[in-house]
Amino acid sequence: MGAMRAGIVLAGFAGLTVPLLPVQELLLRLSPRLARTFPHWYHRQVCKILGIALHVEGEVDQNNPVLLISNHTSWLDIPVLSAIAPVSFVAKREVSGWPGVKTLARLQRTVFVDRARRTSVEGTANEIRARLLKGDTLVLFAEGTSSDGNRILPFRSSLFAAAIPGRQSGKPVAPGNTKNTNRHSLENETPAQPEKVTLVQTITIAYTHLHGVPLGRADRPLVGWYGDMEMLSHAWGVLKAGPLDVTVKIGPPVPVSEFKDRKDLAQKSEQEVAKNLARILRRRTNEEEFDLVKIPPRQRKSPLFKAGSAKAGGMR
Repeated sequence: MGAMRAGIVLAGFAGLTVPLLPVQELLLRLSPRLARTFPHWYHRQVCKILGIALHVEGEVDQNNPVLLISNHTSWLDIPVLSAIAPVSFVAKREVSGWPGVKTLARLQRTVFVDRARRTSVEGTANEIRARLLKGDTLVLFAEGTSSDGNRILPFRSSLFAAAIPGRQSGKPVAPGNTKNTNRHSLENETPAQPEKVTLVQTITIAYTHLHGVPLGRADRPLVGWYGDMEMLSHAWGVLKAGPLDVTVKIGPPVPVSEFKDRKDLAQKSEQEVAKNLARILRRRTNEEEFDLVKIPPRQRKSPLFKAGSAKAGGMR
């Protein structure tokens, strides 16, 4: 039954994805606005096909450019986060060479970074800053790798400087209160037009249930993709396993001017994500205690998936 489920899911994914690839390709050329939002709709459908129920706490600011700082557990994080809001990702350069994945990443306007080359990191930071100035919402997996879902790895601050451009004043700026002081504005732009403020929000992802049964510390790594796990075999195992519940906690928006520097941003973001992950994993399953949004509702099943495959390894 597991193999049958995985086959049906793959067929549904291919049936949805293949016809829509040229649509997004066309939107990238003709309508940047729709090219940002179309992947959001697409990944909501992908989550339905995969049987992922999203429980979302909080929301992403839609009125300003946002850098979303997230923990990273699995390749499932991509459709999960894309189903919550129109976003693009900051990914390691290796992803651009993965067959199939590189096409989807490019169509979602992913920013690639080569962490092994300092000059490349600096160039990517400039690209991230430019995208934020255009109003994009970017997801940065701050750990620089994926974990087993039970912990938060140390956040790397090298790219956080992209979210903190040179300030004209040392005072914190509240969203929506800043005036446009750019002397080089376009001629048709009103000088007094409010400037969009770059915000930071944390994202905490936790995969909590499989077939409606809570995942414990020993079972949760079965969903995570980390260490030296091979992607295709891991993906097949997850698809065979059954429907998943994932809780996503979105932190409140904070102007980047609230942080002293990139290290301060990395430290405070790591503390917030770690605290939220611990709270999600420790609390009992009682939906009445929290204002949860489900996408999509579905009938729960049992029993818990038993996998004898991937073992814990070194962090990717």
